[in-house]
Amino acid sequence: MKRLAALLVTLLAACSPGPGENTVSRSTVSYSLPPMRIFATTPAPAPTRPNSEMVQDFLDLVFLMESGRSVPTMTRFEGPISVRVTGLVSPTLVPDLRALLQRLNNEAGIDIFLTSAPEASITIEGISQSEMQAAVPRAACFVVPRIGSWEEFKRSRRTPEVDWTTLTQRKEAIIFVPADAAPQEVRDCLHEELAQALGPLNDLYRLPDSVFNDDNFHAVLTGFDMLMLRAYYSPELQNGMTREQVAARLPGLLGQLNPDGARPGGRPVSDTSRDWIDAIETAVSGTASPSRRREAALVALHLTTAFGWDGPRKGFANYVYGRLYVSEDPARAISAFNTAASVYSARPETRIHLAHVAVQMAAFALSAGDADTVLTLVNPSIPVAEAAQNAALLSTLLMFKAEALDLKGQKTDAESVRLDSLGWARYGFGTDINVLDRVRDVSVLTPRNEG
Repeated sequence: MKRLAALLVTLLAACSPGPGENTVSRSTVSYSLPPMRIFATTPAPAPTRPNSEMVQDFLDLVFLMESGRSVPTMTRFEGPISVRVTGLVSPTLVPDLRALLQRLNNEAGIDIFLTSAPEASITIEGISQSEMQAAVPRAACFVVPRIGSWEEFKRSRRTPEVDWTTLTQRKEAIIFVPADAAPQEVRDCLHEELAQALGPLNDLYRLPDSVFNDDNFHAVLTGFDMLMLRAYYSPELQNGMTREQVAARLPGLLGQLNPDGARPGGRPVSDTSRDWIDAIETAVSGTASPSRRREAALVALHLTTAFGWDGPRKGFANYVYGRLYVSEDPARAISAFNTAASVYSARPETRIHLAHVAVQMAAFALSAGDADTVLTLVNPSIPVAEAAQNAALLSTLLMFKAEALDLKGQKTDAESVRLDSLGWARYGFGTDINVLDRVRDVSVLTPRNEG
């Protein structure tokens, strides 16, 4: 329902060695920034999991809210779906929206289009981050039904009017996005919130291959997501159907839409306990104290073990735990990252998750002056980040590669890679100040001789 703001504060700089006689710290880094780089509109690869596993995913995504409340009947838009843009509009919002609508038409078979009319099925309104977070502190963006403006939302926010469970059919919805955020953050909001305006309302931490997961590792709609939306808008399903009615039709429907998934197998599906979710949300919270966040992360780890979970939930619990100990206890952080990497490397759907872990491990390797290990970590992750269209991650990986090449004395190659990183960073991090801050965060990790 809403993309969480500031999942975890970047801690790269906390890994840097303290100033000493063989290192220097650079408080400023100056570059002439190249033009912003953007991704081409490309279809996502088809999902790789068996349909039998994805049947349960569909039902839990559609008939449960993130809070755990049940959704009594399925609801969707009928007929062509119009989308309009209002409010503060960033330069990249409309081009990214057009690309997304093209993908929804082609990959999910949804008749959806951009309009300049004063009314539309779905409104996308850009507002400032400060105004949004004053009203909904933990949300980077969110979607609500039945209204068409920010002013209406402020009047209706605590009323049944914006309660999804009271709908019988979707006729109007609005998405609020941060107009002054980095281009990638705005685009990521468009992907997740438009998908939820159209279809599933829930997020599931167990999903390895979806934006419908509050771990926020996937930035754009995946092949799994497009399959879920194609099934959601298929003629076999209708407004008002109950969970039992959908469950009866879904196996055959997914067999038609995804014949490659009609095979035995599939991992056991289990619900994620509310205690685990609460612990994770506290651990990634920007408001809880550092000690409280670490305690919560430990609770999540213990629960993961108690439930016998493997896969995305185990990986994410260890990733969060490691992030919270980067400066407090580096050895403990490395151990947690190693566990997360082991989990994420076990299946193809979590390669992008592994790339995020690689950034953390590369920070430790770079601060130790181990260029070869940095390259071993980041080189396989760079094409993964590019395929996942995550410019923030891609640019950071390239910055690490540039520093490692510098350490190896390959100055020309390092500058070429660094220049490439800056073009992606402008999309991933937005302002020039944010881009140069990220360059500095990575640069100061590198041990450097004073003389």
